Amino acid sequence: MDYLDVAKEVVDNMLGYLGFAVTVDIDRETRTINVNSGDPKLLIGHRGERLEELQYLANRIVQDRVGGAEKFRVDIDFYRASAEDRLIEEAEHVAAKVINTGNSEKLEPMNSYHRRIIHNHFKNHDQVKTWSPSDSARLKRVTIMPK
Repeated sequence: MDYLDVAKEVVDNMLGYLGFAVTVDIDRETRTINVNSGDPKLLIGHRGERLEELQYLANRIVQDRVGGAEKFRVDIDFYRASAEDRLIEEAEHVAAKVINTGNSEKLEPMNSYHRRIIHNHFKNHDQVKTWSPSDSARLKRVTIMPK
C-alpha cells in the first residue's frame, strides 16, 4: 500500500465520519485524490477554503503515517481542475489586454500554487512575461507585462 492508497483511505474515512456519502478515486499521474460528492458546496466552501483545509489535514495525517510521503492534491467534483482552467482563461484575457494596450496589468491576489500555474503558462509566451513580488505575503498579485 503506497502513500496515495493511504491518502484515499484517510480522505474517505474523514468524510465518512463527517456524514458525507462520497466515492474516492486516485489519479496517480497528477497525485490527486478525487472525491465525487452529491453536495460539493459544503465540502468546497467559500472560494475553496474548506477544500484547502481538507487537503492540508489529509496531507498531514498521511505524512505522519507514511514516512517520506509526497504531497498530494484533493479535488472535489473537479472543482480545482475547473478553477485552474478559469484562472488561465482570465489570465489569457488580461494578457490580450496587455498586448493591445502595451500597459502592464495585475491579477487578483492568489496563493503560490496559482501564481506558479500562471508563471508556467506564460513562461514561453512570445509577447508577455509575468512577475510577482518576493515579499513574504501569502497572497500576492501576478503582474502581466509586455516583453
